[in-house]
Amino acid sequence: MADSRDAPDVFWVEPRMRAILPLETFHLSRSLARRVRSGRFEVTRDRAFSKVVLACADRNETWINSEIERATLGLHAAGHAHSIECWRDGALVGGLYGVRLGRAFFGESMFSREADASKVALAWLVARLLLGGFTLLDCQFMTEHLASLGAENVSRADYVGLLGTALGSASIGSGESAGAAGPEGAGAAVAGASAAGASGLADFFALDDELEARGLAGAAAPSGKFIAQLLGQTS
Repeated sequence: MADSRDAPDVFWVEPRMRAILPLETFHLSRSLARRVRSGRFEVTRDRAFSKVVLACADRNETWINSEIERATLGLHAAGHAHSIECWRDGALVGGLYGVRLGRAFFGESMFSREADASKVALAWLVARLLLGGFTLLDCQFMTEHLASLGAENVSRADYVGLLGTALGSASIGSGESAGAAGPEGAGAAVAGASAAGASGLADFFALDDELEARGLAGAAAPSGKFIAQLLGQTS
C-alpha cells in the first residue's frame, strides 16, 4: 500500500484479522437480486482495466500510487489481474479489480458512480468465481459495505490455511464451461463448478463460456437473471 496517490514509497500490510467473502454464503439481498436481474448495468470483464484502476484511485484518500498502478497494469498484461466493469448508457459507472492466483482471487479495490454499481460488479465476480471453481475471495479489510454482503473476518492462522488450500493445486486459464448449457438451471452449473474445484482446477473464464453456451452473452437483463439465479442457489 501507499500513504497517498503521490507517495513515493510502498509498504506491506498484514492484517491480524483478514476479511474474506465466503463464496457459498454470499448474501444476495432481494433488492440486489432485483438490480442484478434488471439489466440496468451492462457488466463486462477486462474491457477497461486501466480505467477501473484510475477510478478506484480517484478519491480523497487512496493507497494506490503510481508504482502500485504500474505493477497492477503489468499483472493485467500478464493475465494475472482482472477487472469487472459496470456500464450505463456507454459510461463506466462502477467496477472492481483484483489479482487471481490458483483458486484464490484477491480483491484490491472497487468504485461506484451510481447506486449499487459496485455491488452488482461484486455479485458478478462472485458468480464468476463460483462457476470457475475458486475457493477464496480475499477482501483484505472489512467494511460495512462488504459485511452487508456476507464478508467475515478470520484470524491470520485461519487465513493462512484457506490460502494454502487455494494455492495448493494447479489452475487453468480457460477451458470448457463448468456447467452444462442444456435445460438444467444454474444449480447444475454450480454443481459442475464444485466438481471442478474438487479436482483442483480453477477457470476464471468459465462464466464467459457458460453465458455464450446459453446464448446470453451481451444480453444485460437475460444474463443478469442467470447471475441472480446462480447466486440464489447459494445465498
